[in-house]
Amino acid sequence: MLEHGGRLRAAVRRYGIAEADWLDLSTGIAPYDWDLPAIPAAAWARLPELDDGLEEAARRYYGCASLLPVAGSQAAIQALPRLRERSRVGVISPCYAEHAHAWRREGHELEALDAETAERELERFDVLLVVNPNNPTGQRLDRQTLLEWRARLAGKGGWLLVDEAFMDCTPQESLAGDCPLPGLVVLRSFGKFFGLAGIRLGFVLAEPQLLQRLEEWLGPWAVSGPARALAKALLADQAGQTRQREALLRDGQRLESLLRDCGLPASGGTALFQRLLRDDALALHEFLAARGILTRLFETPPSLRFGLPPDEAGWERLGQALIDYSKERP
Repeated sequence: MLEHGGRLRAAVRRYGIAEADWLDLSTGIAPYDWDLPAIPAAAWARLPELDDGLEEAARRYYGCASLLPVAGSQAAIQALPRLRERSRVGVISPCYAEHAHAWRREGHELEALDAETAERELERFDVLLVVNPNNPTGQRLDRQTLLEWRARLAGKGGWLLVDEAFMDCTPQESLAGDCPLPGLVVLRSFGKFFGLAGIRLGFVLAEPQLLQRLEEWLGPWAVSGPARALAKALLADQAGQTRQREALLRDGQRLESLLRDCGLPASGGTALFQRLLRDDALALHEFLAARGILTRLFETPPSLRFGLPPDEAGWERLGQALIDYSKERP
């Protein structure tokens, strides 16, 4: 198992700080509460029905007619490599490590790339994997470049696989509306933007034939009835989505400004997180953890990812800790 953010109980054991006393900034998940609708009793008592309106709500939200709900985009990340013969896969790196892990485990040949190398040497690959916006760097690739890469790959039966887990705040940059173009596979996460990672729901946007193969591999009832009912309601809540998007964009800028003002400028980020690329990343991670503030540490290259505090108390606590660190390590 690869390491991820959100392992709060492990931090409790390591640092001896009670779980309730932590400010957990280790994930890129929206920290705000959402007014959740009631879940019908039948959603708990019956097997999930596929004509309950979830797919229709998701098609409207993503602007795509061809999609498949899955138990978190992680389920698709693990399954998609099994739907291709042994392929040469380029991965725009660094990125969410589960992608490379899944393709390598299924025997595919992997190569880490940057965007410039991908543009120049795309013909060497059968699959190009892009996380856009990138996690953890925050790098964005423009739609036109990605669509050109898709056309070049599709011409020889290849895939452009784009993970848009952090795209909800900038839907104008998404390729969702371009699906189902041949060779284009787009992954969308539900939990990050809506702040409901525990629901374990994501969507795969692709050609119907590919989605049928993926659905057959995943098997029946891949998404629970309660998850389907809750997601259907929130995907239709346009007013709530607008409030969420505005709050995330505002607080993403606030986090970037806070880090800069404390002498710790971010090297990139999104509305949901900011990344610090620093040689002293481990020292800063430990300094904050000793004060009950959990960040996501990356060893190669040394860097930290900061999620958003959930309230004013959290903002003040983070700001003071960063000031204290800057004073100790000028």
